Amino acid sequence: MARRTLETLSFDNTYARLPSVFYSRVNPTPFNAPPYLIHANPVAAQLIDLDPEQFTRPEFSALFGGSVLASGMEPLAMLYSGHQFGVYVPQLGDGRAILLGEAKNDRGERWDLHLKGAGMTPFSRDGDGRAVLRSTIREYLCCAAMQGLGIPTTQALCLVGSDDKVYREQIETSAMVVRMAPSHVRFGMFEVFYYRKQHEHLKTLADYVIDLHFPHLCDAGDKYARFFTEVVERTARLIAQWQAVGWAHGVMNTDNMSILGLTLDYGPYGFMDDYDAGFICNHSDHNGRYAFNQQPYIGLWNLSCLAQALLPLVEKDVLKTGLETYQPLFDREYQRQMRAKFGLVEARAEDDELIRDFMSLLQGSHADYTIVFRELSTFSTAESATNGKLLEHFLNRDRFEEWGVRYRDRLRSEGSRDDERCDRMNRVNPKYVLRNYLAQTAIEKAQHKDFSEIDRLFTLLQEPFKDQPGMDAYALPPPNWGKHLSVSCSS
Repeated sequence: MARRTLETLSFDNTYARLPSVFYSRVNPTPFNAPPYLIHANPVAAQLIDLDPEQFTRPEFSALFGGSVLASGMEPLAMLYSGHQFGVYVPQLGDGRAILLGEAKNDRGERWDLHLKGAGMTPFSRDGDGRAVLRSTIREYLCCAAMQGLGIPTTQALCLVGSDDKVYREQIETSAMVVRMAPSHVRFGMFEVFYYRKQHEHLKTLADYVIDLHFPHLCDAGDKYARFFTEVVERTARLIAQWQAVGWAHGVMNTDNMSILGLTLDYGPYGFMDDYDAGFICNHSDHNGRYAFNQQPYIGLWNLSCLAQALLPLVEKDVLKTGLETYQPLFDREYQRQMRAKFGLVEARAEDDELIRDFMSLLQGSHADYTIVFRELSTFSTAESATNGKLLEHFLNRDRFEEWGVRYRDRLRSEGSRDDERCDRMNRVNPKYVLRNYLAQTAIEKAQHKDFSEIDRLFTLLQEPFKDQPGMDAYALPPPNWGKHLSVSCSS
C-alpha cells in the first residue's frame, strides 16, 4: 500500500459538480489561536493511504485545523432539511461542518473528509460554527468505539484543538474533528428538494447517490425503488446492532440519518449502564421520543419520511412495499444478534420468550447491561452449578434460578459445550464500551491539556471483546457520580 504525504494526498469533490443549489461554497475559518493536534487515528489514515508519520508535522494540524487547504480540495457546506423531534424544519444544512473533498486511495475508494467545527457557513443560523472540545472528544472516541464493535459508522481521522473560547452553557475551548465516510448524504437532503418541489434536483441527487454508492442498480429499470429498499435494509440492520449492544443515539432526526446506513452525528448518545428499556440519553428529549426502546420505531418513521420525499420518483404502493420489509428484517436481525449474545446456535420459537424474560430480569434488577452479558458466557450447564457470580446481579434470585434452568435445558438441547460457547459469546459481548463517565473523565483531563486518557480509551476501544492486561477497571460499573449521566445537544 502506498504511503502518501499531505502533499501527495489525492483529492476530488464530486458533490461540488452537482448544481450549486445543493451546497454553498465556503472555506473553513481558522482558529485565532494556533491549532494543535490532540489525537489522530492511524486506522482511518490507512483508508486514504496517508502515512501516520504525517501526524507529527505542524502542517497536519494546520490542514485539519482549518488554517490551510490542500491542492484539490473544494470546500463546501451541504444543504439539507429534516424532521427534528417529529417537526419538519425547511432548511438546515451544515451549520458548522464543511466538506473539504474526497480523498482517493489506490484501491479506487473515495472518502469524504468532513471538518466539523470549521466555522460559520450560510447555514449556521444563530450558531457560531464552532464545536467545543467536549463534543469533539465524544464524537472522536465513539467513532472508534463503534468501529471496534463492528457497527457501521463514520470514521474520525483526527482531533485538533485550540485555545479559542466559545460559549455554550459555559465558556469552553473549541476544537475540530475530521469525519470520514464514503458519503455524508442524509435523508434530509432528499427531503429539502421534495418539499421545495424541486423534483429535478431530487432526481439528480438520487442518480448521484446510486451512481457512486449503489452502482449495481444503475441499469435497473426500477433503480429508485430498489435503492429505497436497500436503504431500508441497511437502516434496519444498523438499528438492530444498536439495540443489541445497548446504545442510544439520542437525536434520531431525519437529518442525522445516513443514506448508507452508517451511524452518523454523535451528539448526546449513550451506552446503557443499568439496563432500562426506556433509557433516555439526551436530557433535551423531555418526552422520550428517542428513548432506547423507541429507536426501532423511529427508524421506520424516518424511512417513511424518506419514502415521502421519493414519491416523485417511485409509485406510492412500491414505496409502501419497501417500508413493509423493515419490521420483519429488523426483527430477524435483532433476534439473530441476541441469540448470539446468549450463545444460541439454532433458532427456535421459544427463544423469544427466553430472551424477553431475561431482559425483564435485567430491568427489574437494574443490572448492568454490558457486564451481565459478558458474564453470561461463564454460565455453567452442569447439574450442580449454582452460577453464583451471575446470581449476584439479580434482586429476584428465585426468578433468575428458574430462568437459569430453562436456559440450561435450552443449551443442552442443541449440544452446547460450555467452553466453546464461552468463546463464541465473548466474541459478541464486549468487555469494554465507551460509558459516558469514561468519556467525561477523558474530557476533564483534556481540558487541562492532558490527552493521555483519550489515547488510552482510543486504544482500548479498538478491541472491545478482548481481555486487555491492566484494563479491568474500565470494565467495572460506573462510580456513583458517573451513573445515569445525560448529555445535551449543546456542542
